[in-house]
Amino acid sequence: MIPPRLAPLLEQFDFATERLVGRIAGPSMDSGDGAETKTVPMTDEEYLWEPVPDCWSVRRRADGPGARATLLAGAGPWGRDAAAYPHPWPPPFTTLAWRLSHLAEMLSLRAEHTVGARVRTRDDHVVSGDAAGAVAALTEGAAAWRKALAAADDAALDTVGHCTYPHGSDAEEPFLDIVWWVNQEVLHHGAEIALLRDLYRSRRA
Repeated sequence: MIPPRLAPLLEQFDFATERLVGRIAGPSMDSGDGAETKTVPMTDEEYLWEPVPDCWSVRRRADGPGARATLLAGAGPWGRDAAAYPHPWPPPFTTLAWRLSHLAEMLSLRAEHTVGARVRTRDDHVVSGDAAGAVAALTEGAAAWRKALAAADDAALDTVGHCTYPHGSDAEEPFLDIVWWVNQEVLHHGAEIALLRDLYRSRRA
């Protein structure tokens, strides 16, 4: 049984992730009113598109980090632009690739630190260098986080440190607050991703 306090947040997460995956992978997405809208799948060119100079993105590790980044986070031949604290100010503009990698990592690692071995870090997360890999990573991360949510009972929702994700305040917060925060991350980055897709489609107009 899903606790009543969790049910609306789980429903919101399901809708937000399904709509986001539809926006980037196609062939259609929920327009928001229940109607299906045709969607062109994201290409590799779009995934790596840098609309302004000095974007943060995902890059081949052999090429090194981008402007104002000091490292490439993640595992594998690709990495995501990052910097140790304090981060650059003003914040760098981030690409579709960066935002999708951030979401996939956050979802998968938070799931692992809730119902898994609780040992993985950003250094263990494989960064995708292409659109198909990014969609798969986001889908897998969302499924893992949803499984962690479905396993939570009322006691877990009130437990401080039920999630021990090391790149946030999770160990100091009740799990219900973390659930809310993750939804907020999916919603606001999903909106940013949708806007970037619109800008890419209209860039030659």
